[in-house]
Amino acid sequence: MAEVYVYDHVRTPRGRGKKDGALHEVPAVRLGAKVLQALQERNGFDSAKVDDIIFGCVDPVGEAGAVIPKASAFEAGFDFAAPGIQISRFCASGLDAVNLAAAKIGYGGDELVIAGGVESMSRVGMGSAGGAWFMDPSVGIPSYFMPQGVSADLIATKYGFSRTDVDALAVESQKRAAQAWSEGRFARSVVPVTDQNGLTILDRDEHMRPETDMQSLASLKASFTAPGEMGGYDAVAIQAHPELEAVDHVHHAGNSSGIVDGAAAVLLGSREAGEKLGLKPRARIRAFANIGSDPALMLTGPVDVTKKLLARNNMQISDIDLFELNEAFAAVVLRYLQAFDINPALMNVNGGAIAMGHPLGATGAIILGTALDELERSNKETALVSLCIGAGMGTATLIERV
Repeated sequence: MAEVYVYDHVRTPRGRGKKDGALHEVPAVRLGAKVLQALQERNGFDSAKVDDIIFGCVDPVGEAGAVIPKASAFEAGFDFAAPGIQISRFCASGLDAVNLAAAKIGYGGDELVIAGGVESMSRVGMGSAGGAWFMDPSVGIPSYFMPQGVSADLIATKYGFSRTDVDALAVESQKRAAQAWSEGRFARSVVPVTDQNGLTILDRDEHMRPETDMQSLASLKASFTAPGEMGGYDAVAIQAHPELEAVDHVHHAGNSSGIVDGAAAVLLGSREAGEKLGLKPRARIRAFANIGSDPALMLTGPVDVTKKLLARNNMQISDIDLFELNEAFAAVVLRYLQAFDINPALMNVNGGAIAMGHPLGATGAIILGTALDELERSNKETALVSLCIGAGMGTATLIERV
C-alpha cells in the first residue's frame, strides 16, 4: 500500500441528544454539511477533486437515510462530481469510514477522500433502524444477546471492577474534558454550528458536567439491574460465563457514554494529492484492523483487536505513546488498561464520551482527530484509536505524526 495521510479534521460540538438539546433543531444532513463546508473552507480544495465522501451513520433511516453523506454534500454546495457512501459498524462506524478511505487511497483507487460520520440522536432515536440481532430470537439466542449495559456490568463483574472503580473513571473523564476545554485544546478542531442567519447555536460540548464528583455519582442507581434481573439477561450472561454466580450491576448514566448529536470529518489523501493542493500532512495512517469478539462480553473487542493489530505490525504496546478508547462504559476502559497494564495518564488524555457524549456514527472520527491534536500538543509520535462495538467486535487504527 502507498502511504495515506491525514491532512485535517473537524467536528461539531456535541449537543445533548434530547429534545431540549441545542442541536435538536439541526437535522443530520446539516450537521454533516457543516463539517464538509468547514474542511473545504480551511483547506481550499476543489470539491470536484474529492473521490469519495464516506460517513458512518448507525441509524440511517428517515431524514438520516438515503446516503446521508451525499445529501450533506448537496447541502454543503459541493460539486456534483463528489460521490458519497454511508457505512455502519455500530459504534466504530466513523473510524471504519476513515479506515475504508485509507484502504481506497492506499491501493490507488482514490487520491482524496473525506471520511467521518454523523448522528442526530435527538431526532433519530438509537435503534431506529431495527435489526435481526436483537429482534430475531434465532439470531439473538445463540449470540447471547443482551443490552450493552448488562454486558458492561458483566465485564465489571468478571474482571473485578467495583462501583467505586467505574465512578472514579467517570469523574476523571469529566475532569479531563473540562480542563481540555478550559485550555483551548479543542479550539482548532471544533467548528460552531450556526443557524441560517449565522447566529451560533452551539460552540461547546453540551453534555459535560464538570461538577461531577464521587458523591454525586453515588446517588445514582444502577441502570441495568431491572433488565438484568427481571428481564432475564443476567441469566443469559451467566449462561455464557458460568464461572460467575451473579452479575454485579455498577453502571448508570453517570459512568456511561452520553447520548448526543454531532458530526465529524477527516480529510485523507495520498502524498501526490496533498502536493497538488498545497496541503501539509499532519499524520499518516500506519495500520488498522477489525475483529469479532465474545458477543456476551460484547465490549472487550478493543483488547482483541489491539492484540491483532500489534501482532500484524510486529509492535509492542510500549511502542504506543497515546491511546484513545471510546468510553462507551467505564468498564470498557478499565478492562483495556488492565489487559495491557497501561499507564492511565496515557489514556483519553482530554476526557471521553462519558463526559462529552457518543454520537454513534461520528465518534470514531472524532476520537481519531482528538488523538492527532493531542499528539501535536504533547509532541508525541504514535496513537492507537479504538472502539468497542455491539454484537462483539472491535476496530482499531494506528496513526503516526508526520
